[in-house]
Amino acid sequence: MTNLILKKRMLHMCVLVLILSMAVLGCSSESVDNSSENATSESSNTITFAWPRDVGEMNPHLYNPNQLFAQSMIYEPLVSYQAGGELKGHLAETWEISEDGKEYVFNLRQGVKFSDGTDFNAEVVKKNFDAILGNLDFHSWLGFIPKIAQTEVMDEYTFKLTLTEPYYPTIQELAVVRPVRFLGEAGFPENGDTSKGIAKPVGTGPWVLEEYKVDEFAIFKRNENYWGEIPSVEKIHVKVIPDAETRVLAFEKGDVDLVYGEGVISIDSFNQLASTNNYETSISEPVATRQLLMNTNKEQLSDERVRQALHYGFNKEALVKGVTSGLEEKADFILPTSFPYTSEIAANTVDYDVEKAKQLLDEAGWVLPEGKTTREKDGQPLEVELMFNSAESVQKMMAETLQSEWAGLGVKLNIVGVELPTQVERFKANDFDMNFYSNFGAPYDPHSFVNGVITEGFGFIETISAYPNKEELFNQIAQVLQTTDENERQQLYTAILSSLQEQGAIVPISYLRQIAVYQKDISEFTFPANRDEHPFTGISVNE
Repeated sequence: MTNLILKKRMLHMCVLVLILSMAVLGCSSESVDNSSENATSESSNTITFAWPRDVGEMNPHLYNPNQLFAQSMIYEPLVSYQAGGELKGHLAETWEISEDGKEYVFNLRQGVKFSDGTDFNAEVVKKNFDAILGNLDFHSWLGFIPKIAQTEVMDEYTFKLTLTEPYYPTIQELAVVRPVRFLGEAGFPENGDTSKGIAKPVGTGPWVLEEYKVDEFAIFKRNENYWGEIPSVEKIHVKVIPDAETRVLAFEKGDVDLVYGEGVISIDSFNQLASTNNYETSISEPVATRQLLMNTNKEQLSDERVRQALHYGFNKEALVKGVTSGLEEKADFILPTSFPYTSEIAANTVDYDVEKAKQLLDEAGWVLPEGKTTREKDGQPLEVELMFNSAESVQKMMAETLQSEWAGLGVKLNIVGVELPTQVERFKANDFDMNFYSNFGAPYDPHSFVNGVITEGFGFIETISAYPNKEELFNQIAQVLQTTDENERQQLYTAILSSLQEQGAIVPISYLRQIAVYQKDISEFTFPANRDEHPFTGISVNE
């Protein structure tokens, strides 16, 4: 992959993270109002779901303001991402990959209908791929898309994809919610270009958009002709409630049945609702890792002993428990070990040890002069800045805790809160000493995470610039994305992830989790393995 494509890819992924983090903001006013003035009356077999933003146009090939969970209700992938990173056939029952890793032949599921009754087949798969490739600038962030050399219809239910070079994450990337999901023929505009909009949302999924009023609500009814297991719930009513506290009030009044996601309500609100025993609550397995990145281009952080000292010098378990009230879990590794290829990370875990931290700082030449509170070396103070998102209370509280703990080591930590766009831009521009970050999660990692490490203009190159084996890491990352040997791939990931962590510039803080709180008449709620998928599979209402 060229540096330019990698850069585009990772910058686009960064924008996606920004969009998810800014979910409390209002959506674009360009969505089309195609509903009556008020939502229709609901049956008792309806779940009302609160969400911060309008669901958008429901274009499977575009991004903001289309909401990921809603897109995944209507549109389906060739391959689905399951617990533990298992990739399972969905609209494609099986597939074969050539020995050179360039050709993928998909055997499509027969008998699948779009919601308008038309057939799902190889022709419509090709039409969707070609629409995506016609707007490559939008989609080149997804690694396999710029590598597509050819799309072919081999017969009615056989589709072939040919790449310019081997790229093993292709199957995993086909599981993401957008842009490679499938719009029916009737949904395409006359010119076939979906980048400017679609005629109507026609998918193969278990839900159909029935009613929609921009910035107010969207009602999805179940697809009675769905090829798979038909949902037990008749309708999902999405209420757009931008303010988190208003969502909580609506839930307590009984106007909302389910609140779900990351950051959709405060930790205090979740714990208060859980403590009443009037509702059901759930917390997911880890979906990503909250990390602290140290810029090794900065003189004070260029020495591995200093970085390791800072890691030893704060009580991670107490910090995570105190700030998140147990909703996040102390992280020992830079990626959750439930992701593919991450279970064998060989990095040593770091336990809280103030004396060890002080010893490492002394060995690195940073000494505490008599009568002073900040260590010095060659007349320069051990002073660094930590940037955090001013709108995220968890980052702020963690920054304040680190500031206090490291002061006891003789390290002066200046903390500065900035708006999220500024945080992203400063990170990309290498204008930071330390920064909070979280990886993209399933189904993007680990390959998206290691891609970020070698992408210029994304902050990670600066983070590991002082690593003595930097060039070896870059070569290993390029190799792991192309190898067709599963054992070699595992060995490379183990080496890459272990080395990145061992040298201390990427410090795992906590594992992020999704939360759900729902009324007691809701049952069979489960979290999807794919971080971006909807949570309505199998859910039911007890009447």
